[in-house]
Amino acid sequence: MLKNSLILVLIIGFAATMYSLFASYTPKENLSGVSKHYVENGKEEVGAANLVTAIVLTYRGFDTLGEVSILFLTAAIIGFFLKVEHGDSIVNEKVKRYSEILGTGAKVLIPMMILLGVYVFVNGHLTPGGGFQGGAIIASAFVLMFIALPHHTISHKVLSVVESFSGLGYVLIGVLGVVLAAGFLDNQILSLGTFGTILSAGAIPVIYILVGLKVGTELTGIISNLKEIQNEQE
Repeated sequence: MLKNSLILVLIIGFAATMYSLFASYTPKENLSGVSKHYVENGKEEVGAANLVTAIVLTYRGFDTLGEVSILFLTAAIIGFFLKVEHGDSIVNEKVKRYSEILGTGAKVLIPMMILLGVYVFVNGHLTPGGGFQGGAIIASAFVLMFIALPHHTISHKVLSVVESFSGLGYVLIGVLGVVLAAGFLDNQILSLGTFGTILSAGAIPVIYILVGLKVGTELTGIISNLKEIQNEQE
């Protein structure tokens, strides 16, 4: 009875807090100075139909670099603490064979999910999405593989090479923006092309390809490490 009463009090308190926040909320009808500049000049300055990606990768490129760095550190720390004895060669013989329905479904869905992830980050400058979203979709495909096809593995060396290449490429493009254009990750080191087409927005499509590969490999590496340490303990 006391436990239920405490839960009820917490729920009422939370509801009262949320009500006070929403009751006092007044939407902004006018953009601030910086936001107004993005909206009014984003199309001409960066040439991206998806203005959100333009802001994330150009105007706020250092923020994106920090986010990618945090994800890299997270993957590195998890890999360090979940270091397994046999690495890529570890195979748990006790893992039960997957069902035919699950295995067949996974084999059909995994390539489609990877293709969708690639589509999302390649078209990130045109439609909602981008490198982080596309990379997460690709990582989800490998999560499905680890669940549905437990005997399948992925080489950590391949993940490391792709992750290192994409990270280095991202930084190099950022430096080229400083040298050849107006600042770090300035996408105008390449031609802005025709607005609304796949070959537009300067270097943004290239940057998002690199970000998508980096995010996908890092998240896949985290899941792979978790899978391997579980197999080693069983």
